Amino acid sequence: MPIRLLIGLGNPGPEYENTRHNAGFMILDRVAQRLGAIWAKERKFEGWFARAEGLYLLKPKTFMNLSGRSVAAVSGFFRIPPADMLVLYDDVALPEGRLRIKPSGSAGGHNGIKSMIASLGSDQFPRLRFGVGAADQKSLVGHVLGRFDPAVQDELHKSLEKAADAAIFATLRGLEPAMNQFNTAEPPRPKPARPVPPQGEGKADPIAPTKPTEST
Repeated sequence: MPIRLLIGLGNPGPEYENTRHNAGFMILDRVAQRLGAIWAKERKFEGWFARAEGLYLLKPKTFMNLSGRSVAAVSGFFRIPPADMLVLYDDVALPEGRLRIKPSGSAGGHNGIKSMIASLGSDQFPRLRFGVGAADQKSLVGHVLGRFDPAVQDELHKSLEKAADAAIFATLRGLEPAMNQFNTAEPPRPKPARPVPPQGEGKADPIAPTKPTEST
C-alpha cells in the first residue's frame, strides 16, 4: 500500500528546537520545504498539518508521550490505516546520523512510538529511525533533550537531508525499495589483535595458534 501520511515526532516549543528528540520534526520540515507544503495549526488534529503531492504531513504538538492522540485523530478523519503511515523519529540505539527503515516493530523504549501503538491499537506501521547516538541510562533524558554538537553541524545537515530523501523515496517508490536503498550496512567491527607468542622460548604459547592462519 502507498504511504499516505508522513509523521514527524518531537516536542513543541522553542526550548526543544534542534534537540535530538526533535529529529522527526527536523526531517519532516525538510520534506515539507521540498514539496512546497505549508504548515497550519489544526486544532482537531492537535498538531501542525500540511498537504502536498497527495500526501498528508503531521507534526503532533501534544508533546512526545501523547503523540498517538494526534496521529489517531488524523488516521480516523482520513481513514488512513497504520500500514499507510511512515513515522520519522530519533533513536538512541543507532549511531548518530544512521538511518533504518522498518515496516513495523516494537516501541524500543521510545515514548512517542509507545503512544502511537497504544492509540492506534497496532504496531504495524512503517517507521524511519534516525540515529542520535548512544547514551547511558542515567543520562538518557539529558542526551535526547540536548542539542546536537555544533562541531558536527555539516554532517548532521547531510544526514537529515538524506533522511528526507529516504522519506520521499518511500512515498514514491515504496517501502521495500527504500529499505534496500537507505538501510546502509553496519561498518565491520575491528577484530581483536591476536596474542603475540613470547620470543626466545622453545615452547609454543598455548593461547596463540601453532599454525599460521589466513587473516579474514
